[in-house]
Amino acid sequence: MRSFFTLLVLLLVSNSKLVSQNFYDINTIQKIEISFNQSNWDYILDTAKQGSDSYTMSKWVKINGVKFDSAGVKYKGNSSYNQNNAKNPFHIELDHFISQDYQGYKDIKLSNGYNEPSFVREVLLYNTFQNYGKASKANFAQVIVNGVYMGVYTNVEAVTKSFLEERFYTNDHAFVFGDLGGCDLRYKGNDTALYYTPYTLKSDYGWTHLKRLCDSLKNNINGIENILDIDRTLWHHAYNNAFVTLDSYLGNGKHNYYIYQDHNGRFNPILWDMNGGIGIFNKADSGPPLSLTQMENLSPVLHINDSMWPLVKNVLAVPMFKRMYIAHFKTIVNENLANGSYSVFAQTIHNIVDTAVLSDPFKFGTYAQFQNNLTSTVVLGPKTVPGIFPFMNNRLAYLNSTPEFLQVAPTISGVTSSSINPVLNSTVFVTATIGNATAVYIGKRNSIMERFRRTLMFDDGAHGDGAASDGVYGIDVAVNSAQVQYYIYAENANAGLFSPQRAEHEFHVINAAGVPTPGQIVINEFLTLNTTDAQNEFNINEDWIELYNNTSTPLSLNGFYLTDNFSNKVKFAFTPTTVIPANGFLTVWADEVTTPSTNIHASFKLSENGEQIMLSNGSGIIIDSLTFGNQTANVSTGRCPDGTGTFVIQNQTSLGNLNCGVGVKNIAPNEIAFEIYPNPASDVLNITFKSTSLASKKLEVYDIAGRNILGADFRSTTKINTSTLQNGTYLIHVIEDSKLVGTKKFVIIR
Repeated sequence: MRSFFTLLVLLLVSNSKLVSQNFYDINTIQKIEISFNQSNWDYILDTAKQGSDSYTMSKWVKINGVKFDSAGVKYKGNSSYNQNNAKNPFHIELDHFISQDYQGYKDIKLSNGYNEPSFVREVLLYNTFQNYGKASKANFAQVIVNGVYMGVYTNVEAVTKSFLEERFYTNDHAFVFGDLGGCDLRYKGNDTALYYTPYTLKSDYGWTHLKRLCDSLKNNINGIENILDIDRTLWHHAYNNAFVTLDSYLGNGKHNYYIYQDHNGRFNPILWDMNGGIGIFNKADSGPPLSLTQMENLSPVLHINDSMWPLVKNVLAVPMFKRMYIAHFKTIVNENLANGSYSVFAQTIHNIVDTAVLSDPFKFGTYAQFQNNLTSTVVLGPKTVPGIFPFMNNRLAYLNSTPEFLQVAPTISGVTSSSINPVLNSTVFVTATIGNATAVYIGKRNSIMERFRRTLMFDDGAHGDGAASDGVYGIDVAVNSAQVQYYIYAENANAGLFSPQRAEHEFHVINAAGVPTPGQIVINEFLTLNTTDAQNEFNINEDWIELYNNTSTPLSLNGFYLTDNFSNKVKFAFTPTTVIPANGFLTVWADEVTTPSTNIHASFKLSENGEQIMLSNGSGIIIDSLTFGNQTANVSTGRCPDGTGTFVIQNQTSLGNLNCGVGVKNIAPNEIAFEIYPNPASDVLNITFKSTSLASKKLEVYDIAGRNILGADFRSTTKINTSTLQNGTYLIHVIEDSKLVGTKKFVIIR
């Protein structure tokens, strides 16, 4: 750490995307104002919707008082849009004409509450599914256009590249939108052109990948787990079925979903357009609409024998997948319907939006219908909208009477590891007490970047499980990373059960010893806009981040990640051999360099306009994190003193008189400017001074223990032989008349 600091900088420590969550805070109704230069804006948007579906440039859009000039606005929707509606759904693109965003969001999707007098369904369904998988956030917004209050809208997070990066840690893989009717994922042949309709490709490539998915569903279901995330697919099927959301892949349209291929090459389903849930959309197939009773009694294995729904029929044809599906289905029912939690949440949402709905001049029903639709059926013209509570109560009674729900599942208890904090690279036994099962599996992975892989557990007395056939199952697990994540799955011929029951979305963990815990390693210093400071081994000035080990023990960074975006915690993975020395430093170049090197190069750069830095295991363990604001060129921000101190700005124009760290001397006001390179260094360190008119100076090199280990006479340009230095961090001092007039830090790496 440099020894000269003056100004305090505000740094916010967080483990999530704090700021951007506010826009979708469930307890806050957003205020969105749109201003058009044209008074006939409705006609213009109608014309665009029926023509090229283009965006109209607004005069401005305000979100909670924040103004954005020239945002793009258009109408969206299929059945929810009608040119005769006084209140149509909006799609706002803040950056369509100008690069701008609100709290990181650029796309704003606003649903108009069509056929939904209660106003709660869409917000309830999106938010509840967060317990089981990746889904958009949703809340409410009041929309005002050219000074006229248009009413209450559902504000749903768009599925964009930023959404994908936050949930799946990439955003440039194959990405398909099943928006039109008939996106059934049936195999049509080997020609990718056969899939252009009705799917919409949202990525630069992907038709071959989509075709391969359809092919595998039909012709290689045994290999489907390499192409499709089966667990997420089962959760989606179960959720749509439980809440009778038929305006989805599950209904006659076979649409309203996204699929995205993650870094493991597997497609992941993503929910979309949930406003037809809980019995509003009533078409299950090509037959007549379903009655309320038919929807309440919708089979939990709907379409299991119908080839028009291969994502249901062919997946559930695998006995294990069907048992897993019913296990997930039961979890959703027990956690939401059986205990009544969904009704409490629905009532909470209803209360939040009550006053705004009362003043909504263009709602599709009356205020009385809004008040009543939680508990009573409402008729909107030709549409009969079931009362949410009686509908779901009847649904619960039916589901609990079905053969699938009546099957007796195994029991799982006593899930434990033979060591609470095993040493890294050791082996432990995971055991669980299981009843009524014919097979028991453990699904495990070493990182959220990996997929879970299932292996059998044993009750044979040879796997840490006690005596053979005692009902305790065990398996040896290699602890090869900071955190091993696992779940248990047990099944018999009729039913299955997970532990934890929300697996794979949730899981048990084994935290290894000898790896950092919060506070043991800190983000110690960082620099953006580097033009005169340290150079990497390619002699290029680049951004850098310094980590510091506060302990007297070397700590492994295996299984840990560094990022500049809290939404994507796994941007850069440390190699398994990365170790930060005891009470030592580690420099990471934030320069996007991919060339093999002994130095550490992150896959991102830092923004001088301010952003975030986080060190974590990508999921539950956050070692350190911060948010920083605008930065000045060649001025670093760091802790004073190292490891534990307050973050301060190194100000090179108004030097302070601080003494930070062992072996660091006070800086005199007449500090001289100089550069060192390469940094990190190996055998030679070059020193170049900005002026040659200075009197004779002396150079001194100190190690981190404060010992003076090298000295040299000053010259306008000089070299220091560092070949005898061990790997580590050092300080070089410029001394004049026994005063320190300049200092820099360098690192030796070989």
